[in-house]
Amino acid sequence: MQNKRSPLLSLLLIAALIIPALSGCTSPRESESLQTTGIYFDTVISIKAWGTDREVLDECEAMCESYEQLFSPTIETSEIAQINRVHGEPVTVSAETAELIRQGIRYGEISEGKFDITVASAVNLWNFKDNADGILPDPNALAEAVTHIDYRCVEVDGNTVTLTDPEAQIDLGGIAKGYIADRLKEYLIRQGVEHATINLGGNTLTVGGRYDGSDFRIGIQEPFAEEGTVMAVVDVSGQSVVSSGNYERYFEEDGIIYHHILDPDTGSPVQNDLNQVTILSDQSVDGDALSTTCYALGLEDGLELIQSLDGIEAVFVTKDNEIHLSSDDIPIEIQ
Repeated sequence: MQNKRSPLLSLLLIAALIIPALSGCTSPRESESLQTTGIYFDTVISIKAWGTDREVLDECEAMCESYEQLFSPTIETSEIAQINRVHGEPVTVSAETAELIRQGIRYGEISEGKFDITVASAVNLWNFKDNADGILPDPNALAEAVTHIDYRCVEVDGNTVTLTDPEAQIDLGGIAKGYIADRLKEYLIRQGVEHATINLGGNTLTVGGRYDGSDFRIGIQEPFAEEGTVMAVVDVSGQSVVSSGNYERYFEEDGIIYHHILDPDTGSPVQNDLNQVTILSDQSVDGDALSTTCYALGLEDGLELIQSLDGIEAVFVTKDNEIHLSSDDIPIEIQ
């Protein structure tokens, strides 16, 4: 005798098979990762997240594009380009641009001018792109540019930005990637992401640790070595790791390395005892600004600054490739 199922029982059995399958599609497993890569801010960005879907990463890319359109001094329609173009006239900008400029002014104060968002007048006279053969700027033009470098000429009132020096120029390149990474992290957390890495051209920010409970292991590039050559590894969870150094964008002339980190007092590349500084911090915007600041300060003054700040650690690499730590608490493994 054949057993016959009722139509209702058959439908219930089919539903029981379909629902788990659908659940697997809409709720990615924690161990599954997705990655997106693109070019923004003249650098490669890469975001990798576990337990999320493609739409979330697509939105991250859209955010990067939007911020580039706001902050890039080389995009004519950006808010920064508009500020630079109007020679001191007030410009109303977005809340994001106003906030980032305030952060830049704050770090100008913390660094006593060694970090300066108005260094663009000097930056524009140099060419460090792609480490091509560079040409030294005309000394008179550089001297004139330096007279317009002073973060104190930038005034922010609400969302209105005014340059009290009409010839000053803003460049947020020393702080923008860190700020954007922080916004991306906030977005990912709002979407329920618990494990992710955000890499904006070497600025790495983590969301939590790895899905298996361990820390992320972030390599520190060995200066002037082949890309991907790691000299040390730091273990982090939920923190930012940002490096700045003289090996990133530079050219060499008569045995002297001219690199992209400029001294606001001279408009020329900083010359000191350092090859690199790496900052560990909770906020990537802090790591971005402080890596540049500490490189400009040099080993002794850079260590003094870091040790005066709460929740910030630093790894300094001197020109003899020796590693100096701001404290013994840094979870670092020398290779």
